[in-house]
Amino acid sequence: MNSSALEFSLFPVSSQQELLEACAVRAQAYGHHLPEMGEQLAAPDDIDRHADTTVFLCRDKASGQATGTMRIQTSEHGPLMIEHSVRLPPRLAGVRRAEVTRLAVRVGADPLTKLCLMKASYLFCMAHRVQAMVIGARKESLIRNYRRLGFGDVFKGGALMPLAHTGGLPHRILCFDVAGAERMWAQGRHPLYTFMVGTRHDDLRVLPPLPAPAAPRPAALRGLSALALNPVGAG
Repeated sequence: MNSSALEFSLFPVSSQQELLEACAVRAQAYGHHLPEMGEQLAAPDDIDRHADTTVFLCRDKASGQATGTMRIQTSEHGPLMIEHSVRLPPRLAGVRRAEVTRLAVRVGADPLTKLCLMKASYLFCMAHRVQAMVIGARKESLIRNYRRLGFGDVFKGGALMPLAHTGGLPHRILCFDVAGAERMWAQGRHPLYTFMVGTRHDDLRVLPPLPAPAAPRPAALRGLSALALNPVGAG
C-alpha cells in the first residue's frame, strides 16, 4: 500500500475546545452563504454530544488552524436525525446505517480537506460495521462530489425533502453502499480507488487514541503494597 503525508491532520474531537473549533469552522463555512445559519452553528448542539455521534476536525500542521469538520451519527441506539424528517426505504432502515452532517471546510483550506473528510467517513463506517451511509445535500457541487464517490438518490427523481434539523431547508437525500464500495470502485476502475483504499494516510485517524498505559509503580511503592497486604505479625 502507498503512503502519503498530508498538510493537515484529521481526527475525532476529544475535548470541549476541539468541539468549539469544529463549530467555528461550521459557522464560517455555512455563514458565508447563510448568515443566520452560521450563527446557529457557532455552538455545539445536543447531537454533537450524543452517544452515537463522532465529530471530526482537520487541523493545518503549519498554522495550527482548524480547517475542516464533519460529524457522523450511527444508528446503533436509535434512528438517525434524518429519520425524524423522512421515512427511509426498508433497504436502508433495516441495516446498520450512519448519517454524515455538518461537513464544512474553511475558505482557503488545503484542497484535499473535503476529499479526506469523505475518506474518513468511509473508513469510520468500515471500522464500525456500518452498511450504508445517508446524507442530505443542498449544494450542487457537494452533490456532484458525493455522486462521484458512488452515492445515489434515495428517492425517485432526486426529490427534495425538508429536513427539520436544518431549519426545514429542502435537501436531496443520497445513500451509499459502504460494504460494497471497494468492490464497486475496483470493478469500475474508479479514479479515486487508489486514494480511498490503496493509500495510507497516517495523518488521518478515525478512531479515538488509545488511553496511555499506566506507568509501572516504583519498586518502593510495590513493597509498601505487599506489606499492607501481609503485615508483619499477621496471623
